[in-house]
Amino acid sequence: MSDKASTTGNETLLFLTDDQLRKGIEAMFFAYRGFTADPDRILSDKGYGRAHHRAVHFINRSPGTTVNNLLSILGVTKQSLNRVLRTLIEDGLVESRVGTRDRRERHLYLTEKGETLESELSTAQRNRMRAAFRQVGPEAVVGFRQVLEAMMDSELRNHYVQLREAGE
Repeated sequence: MSDKASTTGNETLLFLTDDQLRKGIEAMFFAYRGFTADPDRILSDKGYGRAHHRAVHFINRSPGTTVNNLLSILGVTKQSLNRVLRTLIEDGLVESRVGTRDRRERHLYLTEKGETLESELSTAQRNRMRAAFRQVGPEAVVGFRQVLEAMMDSELRNHYVQLREAGE
C-alpha cells in the first residue's frame, strides 16, 4: 500500500484514497475472522459463542468485576448479558457473589473450570498474534496498537487503558 505523505512544518499529513481505506477495512474484517476462528471452534464444541468468550475474557481480566461494569465494557443489553451469564454460571464457569458493600451488586469470578476455558481461548489468540507480530516486527506492532487505540471510542479507550494499566 503506497500512501502519499507530505510534510508541512512539523506536521506530516497522510493522504489515503477511498480505495486504500476500503482495503484497510476489508483487511480488518478478514483479520478479525482469523483472530476469532480458533476460539470459535473451541466455543462451538462446548455450545458457546463469542458473547460467552467476551464475558469470560473480561471477567478473567478483572476478577470481581460487577455486572454493571461488564455491561459497560461489552456494550450489550442487560437481557443479553444475563442470558450469557446464566449459562456460564449454570455450567460452572462463572461464580456470582453478592457485594460486601452493596448487596445489590453482583461480583463475577471465573471458577477453575472457567479459568481453564479462558486459558484455552486466550492461548489460541496469543499464538496467532505472536506469530503475526513476529512476522511484521516491533515497529509495526507499535503502529498497529496505535491505530487500534485511535479507532476506539473515548469511553472504550478508557476501559482499555484501565485494563492495560492493571496488567502492567
